[in-house]
Amino acid sequence: MPEPLDVLPASRVRLIPPLKTKPIRTVLRWQLIATAVIAAVAGAWVGWHGVVSALLGGFINVAAGVAYAAILGFGVTRTTGAGMSLVAMFRAEGVKILLIVAQLWLVLSLYKDVVPAAFFSAFVVTVVVFSMAILVRD
Repeated sequence: MPEPLDVLPASRVRLIPPLKTKPIRTVLRWQLIATAVIAAVAGAWVGWHGVVSALLGGFINVAAGVAYAAILGFGVTRTTGAGMSLVAMFRAEGVKILLIVAQLWLVLSLYKDVVPAAFFSAFVVTVVVFSMAILVRD
């Protein structure tokens, strides 16, 4: 029977980088699939600008999810306690939110031919998909 983590010495506890965990990889894959499906529908519906708009809307959350996982891994070690783990999670969530806001502003201010329905559909669907990470077993 394996020993509980609280009785193992710190040198034997394995820390998996967040980008290598099954929930994060699965959710990022789902986001990419959802983005591709919405882009295909938007392309058939309104053409090239629909495809680009949907891809931009979806990639905003994919990039934010990758940044979240990358930032989450910084400063967290095998011996990090619950308080420091929460600080790391809040820091990663803050970076994710700032990145989303900055990317939304960039796309909406620079891409003049954005198709709002395609852009925001992909954006909202990928936000919902990221929240489904809790359903993926490790």
